[in-house]
Formats: sequence, C-alpha cells, structure tokens
Amino acid sequence: MNTNNALQLNNSDLESGMRTKIKVSGLNAWYADNQALKDINIEIKENSITAFIGPSGCGKTTLLRCFNRMNDIIKDFKIEGNIVIDGEDINSIKMQKNLIDLRKKVGMVFQQPNLFPMSINQNMRLPIKENLNGLRSKEIKDIIEKKLKDAHIYDEVKDRLNKSALRLSGGQQQRICIARTITIEPEIILFDEPCSALDPISTLKIEDLLLDLKNKYTIVIVTHNLEQARRIADYAAFFYEGRIIEQGNSEDIFINPKELLTQNYIRGKF
Repeated sequence: MNTNNALQLNNSDLESGMRTKIKVSGLNAWYADNQALKDINIEIKENSITAFIGPSGCGKTTLLRCFNRMNDIIKDFKIEGNIVIDGEDINSIKMQKNLIDLRKKVGMVFQQPNLFPMSINQNMRLPIKENLNGLRSKEIKDIIEKKLKDAHIYDEVKDRLNKSALRLSGGQQQRICIARTITIEPEIILFDEPCSALDPISTLKIEDLLLDLKNKYTIVIVTHNLEQARRIADYAAFFYEGRIIEQGNSEDIFINPKELLTQNYIRGKF
C-alpha cells in the first residue's frame, strides 16, 4: 500500500497555472506518547478545495490545525517534519508576532459557530479593529458590507446588523463566522466540519459559498460527509490511523479509488 503519494500537478493543473500553496513533507505529530500523524506528505493547490476524509480520530483535524499552528496551545503536543506555505517553513516560526501574521494569513472556521453575544456589526468589527487599525468608520462599514455580501448573508441580515448575532439560525451564524474570517483577507481558510450541525438547506448554502470563495482563497475542509466532499472538492485525501492512505483528484478518489481501505470507506463498509 502506497501511503506517501504527494499530489502531483496534472495536465489540467499546468494549463490553469495552479501552484502549490501548502507543501507538507515527512510530517509526524504526537500528543504525548500517542502518535497522531505518521509520515504525512501532501501538497495543497492554490485556489482549490481540498477535502480531508476518513473515520473519526484518524488525524484529519490534527493536520488541519498544524497549518496555522493551533496545536501549539495543546500541552505535550510535538511535531516533526516540514510545512511550507509560500516558501516559508511555518514550524520554524518562533516569534509571537510572526505567529500572529501566520494566523492572519491562514483563517479558520470551526465546527460550531463561535460568535460572541453581541451584535452582528460588533462581531464583524472585532478582527478589523484588532488587525486594521486607523480605518475610518465609513471604511469599516464598507468592509463589513462587502464581506457579508461575499459570504452570501448580507441580504438576510442587512436590517438586523445592530441586533444580537446569536438570534440568527445556525446556518446564518456560520456564514457570519465565514464573513468575519475574511474581513482581514486571509489567503487560506481552514474549515473543520463547518456543516456538521446544520440542516441540509443550510449545508447546501455553505457549499455554494465555498465554491465561490475558492476563486479567491485556498480552502482545506475536514468533513465526514462524503457526498459533500464529492460535490465540492477538487482534491481529496483519505486518512486512516494517522496516515494518508490515498490522495489525488476528487473524482479519482470517489469514482476509482486504488486502495482497498479507500474503497471500503467510500462504499460505507467501515
């Protein structure tokens, strides 16, 4: 079984000028003595959607959180190997300022909407005030309106901007979270099961949004919803017990998987 196939540029990649945004080489990670990632090698293409699929506890979210070093806050977490984003090995970053810059570049949307108990407007202003000091009130208002429109939510909330964001439905709250994430113009957005708590209609709205956002951002999504991955992903990587068992174009993974483990997972035999 080949567990170390890095995604390679195919003819369509070359024609479209797609380039590698994130390159992971020989990555291993541990929570204390428990090895969560084992010799991970993968390339994430710019302006694409890459889906991480696999059973619970197989390393998908651990790898996702490595891309913005969110695992740093976990006691006894250890990592070896390289994660290169735009030519910089992010595991060599030590200064806190550089970590902040990394997390501006690599935004993240979590499984549950994490809005604060304040108005939509105030929620949207938080990252702008923290990262874009010196803007006039009109400029901030314009940014908020644009990002709400980019997140396909403005028309639904434009008359409620000064009301509590927590009064919105779960799907609306998640789109506000996405709008808030893109206020400071990240280049990469990580999604950790963003639709797991949503109804089918809200899920489809998020999927439509992600397909639109990939034109501007590089997207990596962890999902247990295989149909979702099939619908939206350009590339997919199947994880099992801390390893990438198979990876490649999404169509190949879902229609003609090469590895028996992948076949069994795709066909619901786990």
